Amino acid sequence: MGQDKAEVVVADRPMISWVIDALEPVVDRVIISGRTGAWNGHPGLADPEGMDGPLAGLAAGLRFGEPVLLVAVDQPWVRTETLAKLASIGETVVPVHDEFRQVTCAVYYPVILESVYQAGSLQGLMDLAPPLEVTEPVWRSWGEDGRSWFSVDRPEDVATGLERYGVPG
Repeated sequence: MGQDKAEVVVADRPMISWVIDALEPVVDRVIISGRTGAWNGHPGLADPEGMDGPLAGLAAGLRFGEPVLLVAVDQPWVRTETLAKLASIGETVVPVHDEFRQVTCAVYYPVILESVYQAGSLQGLMDLAPPLEVTEPVWRSWGEDGRSWFSVDRPEDVATGLERYGVPG
């Protein structure tokens, strides 16, 4: 992207603000992993030494001994309703879309922490500590259409997301 993804603007706001807005009604606190400082009043959480990326953020969050509702900063169209459904299941749970596990819009429980340190990636973690997989018929019954895991990985993805889903939120 050529810049910090959190700061990429979608509909006049940084992506991170859309993700936080979707999370706040569902969780007790929002912590921004991979950051040492706070962002808009939300504390940052440094990655464990020797780790980076979403797996590192998960490891850092799970050390609190509580479930982690993990959402990537580049998913501004994530729906609060989908997050609430995922969180209500009560175990490590990952949606599956087009046979691909949506590991950056999932709930993880501390029981898998040891496996997190053994896995080389979030996808690799799925093999070490298989989650409950939420299939497309289930998440579609929640009113989800796949927008919650639509990622902005390239500048043109912002326009695609806006055309496909409209303004986030």
